Amino acid sequence: MPLFTFNTAADYLDAARQMAVSGRPALARLLAEAAADCTLDPAEAARILDSFPAPTPREEP
Repeated sequence: MPLFTFNTAADYLDAARQMAVSGRPALARLLAEAAADCTLDPAEAARILDSFPAPTPREEP
């Protein structure tokens, strides 16, 4: 069984949350960006991106 299945924005958000919890902010942001791309409502897409700020280069080598 695959670890992740990405079919919806919710799938990407679930994975983004897991990456954030595990200390991988860059991966979390990339997954959040994919979730935002799948979202038709621009306000919701902006909220998603605000929830996962882009990491600075110092946060993840």
